[in-house]
Amino acid sequence: MAAQNAPPQPGPSTLTVKGRDMRIRTLGFIVLAGLAIWFIAVNTGSVSIRLWIPTVTLPLWAVLTGTLLVGIALGLIISNRRRAARRRARR
Repeated sequence: MAAQNAPPQPGPSTLTVKGRDMRIRTLGFIVLAGLAIWFIAVNTGSVSIRLWIPTVTLPLWAVLTGTLLVGIALGLIISNRRRAARRRARR
């Protein structure tokens, strides 16, 4: 009976956009993804990158895209490890 009178658990922060509730985190991700795509698209010149011994000349957009993908992969790996550690701590 006490569970029925308990206050509701707070959920994630949301905004209403065109009649739909969207999480603020999702909106932030969409804005950052759009800015990253725009930044990559406008940087089309070639750059020389030294990789220890060889020097490679690539379009800047390819370098930025590779850097973005590596950053996303590392972020996912770190967040999955933290999530797993929190689950182990709860048990």
